[in-house]
Amino acid sequence: MELIDVENNESKKNILIAAIRQSFIKLSPRRQLKNPVIFVVFSGAIMTTTLYGLSFVQIKSEGANDILIITLILWLTVLFANFVEAIAEGRGRAQTDSLRRTRKDVKVRKLNDWSDLALYTEVKLNRLKKGDLVYVKSGELIPLDGNVIEGTALVDESAITGEAAPVLRESREGYRAVSGGSKLLSDWLVIQVTVENSERFWDKMIMLARESARKKTPNAFAVQIFLMTLTIIFLVVGVILLPSSYFFGEQAGTGAAISLTYVIALLVCLAPTTMGALLSPMGIAGMNRLQQVNVLAKSGSAIEAAGNVDVLLLDKTGIITRGNRQASVFIPITGVTEKELAVASQLASLADETAEGRSIVVLAKERFDLRERDMKALGASCVALTEKAPISGINYRGNELRKGAAEAIKAFVLGNGGNYPQECHEIAQKVANDGGIPLVVAKNKRVLGVIYLKDVGENEIKERFEDLRQMGVKTIMITSDNPMTAAAIAAEAGVDDFLAGATPDTKLALIRNYQAQGQQVAVSGNETKDISALIQADVAVAMNTSATAVKEAGNMIDLDSNPTKLIEIVRIGKQLLMTRGALTTFSVANDLAEYFALIPVLFYNIYQPLARLNILGLTSVKNAILVVLSYNVLLIIAMIPLVLKGGKDQGRVTAKWFEKNRLIDGLGGLLTPFVAIKLLNMLLTALGLE
Repeated sequence: MELIDVENNESKKNILIAAIRQSFIKLSPRRQLKNPVIFVVFSGAIMTTTLYGLSFVQIKSEGANDILIITLILWLTVLFANFVEAIAEGRGRAQTDSLRRTRKDVKVRKLNDWSDLALYTEVKLNRLKKGDLVYVKSGELIPLDGNVIEGTALVDESAITGEAAPVLRESREGYRAVSGGSKLLSDWLVIQVTVENSERFWDKMIMLARESARKKTPNAFAVQIFLMTLTIIFLVVGVILLPSSYFFGEQAGTGAAISLTYVIALLVCLAPTTMGALLSPMGIAGMNRLQQVNVLAKSGSAIEAAGNVDVLLLDKTGIITRGNRQASVFIPITGVTEKELAVASQLASLADETAEGRSIVVLAKERFDLRERDMKALGASCVALTEKAPISGINYRGNELRKGAAEAIKAFVLGNGGNYPQECHEIAQKVANDGGIPLVVAKNKRVLGVIYLKDVGENEIKERFEDLRQMGVKTIMITSDNPMTAAAIAAEAGVDDFLAGATPDTKLALIRNYQAQGQQVAVSGNETKDISALIQADVAVAMNTSATAVKEAGNMIDLDSNPTKLIEIVRIGKQLLMTRGALTTFSVANDLAEYFALIPVLFYNIYQPLARLNILGLTSVKNAILVVLSYNVLLIIAMIPLVLKGGKDQGRVTAKWFEKNRLIDGLGGLLTPFVAIKLLNMLLTALGLE
């Protein structure tokens, strides 16, 4: 059976060896005190070890061999509890070490002289320092934050800004700054690193991963307190059990019912050792599952909250849609042919290197076999997008071709003394109502028509939303689009609701509104404007490529800067919650069954009618305690895969899942001990250890 899931067999072997070593290192009293339930077993093992030593110098009520067997089982219980935790921690360390190695293995081109691009040296990313020059080519990621020194290129910053349209980056003031993790889409750039230390943030994340993997979640603390309470009760029972057994034994004329060694062993049998051994590793394993998808949680409460999320706020671009808008239809106004509009649209897009610009050129080619023109042959000059004039196009042979948003083109046409027809306004409105993006095309002062841009949806996004709905999670799309466009996209994607015309204030108000209703909210963010929402939300996922202030506002950081990861985070949180619920239900029922199997055997010598309850036919106190102790050890071992991998994510509402599976887990917890204890009893009898 495979217990761990890491990169290769050598890593598995190393983790296993390290876990065995840690199982013994964790035997120090200081470490055992961190888990009170196992500390009781640890203390009992020390006491029985002492009793075994004393058995050689004084007469005991049971033989030295009996004490030795119980002592060995108690030590095995402690060691296996340590082993499960060490395995979980080892997996986390392996993942963070892998992240560190990956970071160090990335190579970049460090320039010795930026005036000669051939004079570069390949160095590892962690060797870069502030002020170094790096040479980045098309298709590569920009390694670190910096300023452009030489070159002009289009850069995809969608992971940072959420906007799919590439931006122009060059050495000109206002266009120089580039962010680490953004991708070069064309040409090349020479960038001067502006961060003080390339490893500073990464090392912080690595340390964060190591520390967070050891923190207990709030619900884990609550369960731990419950287990401690039970353990204290049984400690009190254990303290009074020995004198009580002597007293009632003498009254019945049968002598002492139980010895000190068996009282210690009985305490371990009665205490919730299985849950005590598995609770902490379960939380650590949950953190590890997040790390496996490259998400770091700052605290245990973050993943706990992910399991309790009721509302998921999702930005449209990058999650529901790819933000990769594609031209789908040319819609000319009256008096203009579709081909005329296609020709003008293609010409206006010749210098547009964005995804939507390229799609317009391709659509014109597919519809009318229009080949791409040569800008030089046309004697054309490019007109780029600006903040003041959000339109683009070309000037050639005395003509001005422009494309852009309806309002921008309207201002352009009217500014040139032309007329903006009502028909164009109605076409643009209909495109928006259908969930598309209208792009109006004009030549000089004449409007030609509209290009229908469709925002391409993420693959299988509708099915993923349905899964979340089955889990009881409400999905809400956040977009700056108008209500009609937002409604069309929301209906196509299958989200439960949407917030159109969203601003930081309206988004924050929406989060607070749901929280006031007692619901937990999850959001993701990558811009400064998202900080208030991230601080307010219960689960706040910041992108790794975000500014430091944004990352500080979140309680999780996605190292891949992939907004769709938020859906996976919620699923992992739900899985952890369901696994813990199943294990808790099983363990409680399991302990009740053990009590029923054990108690009658301990006291039927004093009170004979109790023998009728010994349905398993356990022949002695020694036999009963040995089989129950052995069963506890084997149960911890059997539960390791469940703890490390988690239960199967069944995609159901948590409350309903508990309701449906409580009977299954409860019956399993009640029946399994009887079957296992009976089989172990038969085995011990066959070995002559009864």
